Amino acid sequence: MGKLAVGALRAVLVVVLAGTVLVQALMVWALATDPEDGSLPLTPLRLITILGMVSVQVALVCIWRLVTMVRRGTVFSPAAFRYVDVVIGAIVAAALVWFAVTIVNAPGQRDDPGVTVIMAGIGVAVLGVALIVLLLRMLLAQAVARDVEASRMRAELDDVI
Repeated sequence: MGKLAVGALRAVLVVVLAGTVLVQALMVWALATDPEDGSLPLTPLRLITILGMVSVQVALVCIWRLVTMVRRGTVFSPAAFRYVDVVIGAIVAAALVWFAVTIVNAPGQRDDPGVTVIMAGIGVAVLGVALIVLLLRMLLAQAVARDVEASRMRAELDDVI
């Protein structure tokens, strides 16, 4: 992975992480102020939004760690699995949060149930992303196994020579 690609990915990760933290801070500030001043109470949708952003933040931090491992050349190690597993869990959590948003929003869509169907479809697509990352994890496992095997064969070859 080139320096430009790593820098661009890290810039995107920083912007998204800063954006989610800012939105969470503003939501907490709005919730902490006096309701008579016009702040809104903690609603299920606000709570779901905060949880969704936490799942995104967890995934972003793990992706940052994986990018660091790529730059160091240590991504083909068992340590990478921990981060990939957390990313998969965060994506599944985000999908579950999206399904919760769909459920909270559904009663207001009785006149137009297509919106609820589309939202459910988006949740299924997010679960599909988790499955794609799981597939990539399996490929990483194969690459790590091959790297271990290559190291073993190099050691045997060194003994022979």
